[in-house]
Amino acid sequence: MRERKPGLIEAHEVEHVYSTRLATPIQALAGISLDVASGDHVAIVGANGSGKSTLARHFNGLLLPTKGTVHVDGIDTCAAVREPALRKKIRATVGMVFQNPDSQIVATIVREDVAFGPENLGVSRSEIHQRVTEALQWVGMAGAELRPPHMLSAGQRQRVAIAGVLAMRPRAVVFDEATAMLDPRGRRAVMEILRRLHRAGVTVIQVTHHMEEAALADRVIILYNGRIEADGSPTTVLRDPDRIKKFGLDVPPTVAIAREVARHVPNFPTDTMTVEALVDAVVERARKRNGFKALLDTSHATAVGTTSSPERDGTGGTPSRAAEPIIEIEHLTHDYMTGTPLQHRALDDVSLWVGAGEVVAILGETGSGKSTLIQHLNGLLRPQSGRVHVAGFDLSRPDTDLRTLRRRVGIVFQRPEDQLFERYVGDDVAFGPYKYGLRGEALRERVRWALNSVGLDFETFRDRPIFALSGGQRRRVALAGVLALRPDILVLDEPTAGLDPVSRDDLLATLAYLRQHEGLTIVIISHNLDEVARIADRIYVMAGGRVALHGTPRELFSHPEALERVGLEVPPACQVAHRLRAAGLPIPADSIHAHEVAGAIVNLLTVTAGVSNGARI
Repeated sequence: MRERKPGLIEAHEVEHVYSTRLATPIQALAGISLDVASGDHVAIVGANGSGKSTLARHFNGLLLPTKGTVHVDGIDTCAAVREPALRKKIRATVGMVFQNPDSQIVATIVREDVAFGPENLGVSRSEIHQRVTEALQWVGMAGAELRPPHMLSAGQRQRVAIAGVLAMRPRAVVFDEATAMLDPRGRRAVMEILRRLHRAGVTVIQVTHHMEEAALADRVIILYNGRIEADGSPTTVLRDPDRIKKFGLDVPPTVAIAREVARHVPNFPTDTMTVEALVDAVVERARKRNGFKALLDTSHATAVGTTSSPERDGTGGTPSRAAEPIIEIEHLTHDYMTGTPLQHRALDDVSLWVGAGEVVAILGETGSGKSTLIQHLNGLLRPQSGRVHVAGFDLSRPDTDLRTLRRRVGIVFQRPEDQLFERYVGDDVAFGPYKYGLRGEALRERVRWALNSVGLDFETFRDRPIFALSGGQRRRVALAGVLALRPDILVLDEPTAGLDPVSRDDLLATLAYLRQHEGLTIVIISHNLDEVARIADRIYVMAGGRVALHGTPRELFSHPEALERVGLEVPPACQVAHRLRAAGLPIPADSIHAHEVAGAIVNLLTVTAGVSNGARI
């Protein structure tokens, strides 16, 4: 075990109260005491509104305690307010990387943005040049010095934001949900930077809702209602689902699978925090069993080949049109900045359809054309070439009634909280239907229905100020505002990004309810393939502005190599199944859900000489 060093960051009985116009001020932190040693890798997890980001902003003096103290390398952050030199030292010691890189990128070219921090610290010009070069090399952005940040992908912008922090040579870096808005390739790149920083001796503090990310830390802290509820190693803190669900969290997927297996297989380990650890545990036990060779001989060939490839004919199996199409797109092409040297083709001959009442997911890396595509669904963008028919409207016609179309097609964007503009919740939800002529009791009942549909009690939330809501609650209000128009089609761009596990599950359950009971057609863009597996009927995968793959979740996730070629990765449960098959174990190729993978492992480990003992889940 690495020798523990003195605390680089020390918090003692920290309270933080947001003064508001509410009768009762909001207490975000309530008596937090902790220390973070130099060289630690700490993950801070908790439900939306638990105080995670508030606590993280105390670590470099962006926020100051209402009560208590925070010391950074021995400097009291409250005292530093009166001493500019001390404040600079704190900011140089602890850097912050935020969820949205656009909130911290300030310059018009990459080189100037990365140089901004060192310039404010008074670093010499020659030293700044060296630091900028080294920081960009560290994050894999060498050669991008003269590029405008707005022309970069979200993952690239996040790496530039990290480079700007690293150029200040901090001893600690706080990552506040820094991977929440990124596609899988972007997440992997940021996590690799985080791991390299830790190996280089930099203290890493990571605020995250991704429990598989938290499992990679040395230490996990759970916050709940502004208090520390657990603090220890991942294997200690994250192994008990019953306990951490009380705090709005869930165990990593591999732990959930292992615990299910352990119910049927004595002494099976339940502290498998990674895919590799779970696979190793299964393989080790399988190889010890009598009859394992027989299993390979009799089952492996058919188990692996149960699902057809999604890539036949180059694009994947075309699903049969069981439902009447409500969205039809044929040969759609769209260019940005046409006629200029910066002309860029965002969509290239895209064709797809969505049946009435379906849930269809659109996947792809950042920059693959997903957001451009969905903006054609309610006329925010009009077809430059090709045909778009939505809910009976031809978007190619100049006389299309866009007002009526936009009532029938509601879009909730990637940052839905940015759609909120009224002071109170009820007024914001009522805005759309009011503009369409609804008044009086009918309007009130529409708002009641919309809020209740997203799990926000009408009487509790109608008069609550928007600023007093947590991030997850704001997302629900934004969705309620769209639902209040009673659309036929609901389009969601990354609806669960930044949500804690319980809020995410509640939102997915809400969507399933609306689809079943309200007949909604749902189009969802997501980087979270686990939620796609749970909710989607079909998937279209975009790459380079084209449809690269399409099929059902079971069809596509059975072939991870095809998704990996376009920068995506299957959910952890699927990764476990594929790696077990690669090790020669007869796990069905179409096992994509955690309970299916757990069941297949149980059947494997409770079979002797090819005969099951009947233990199934």
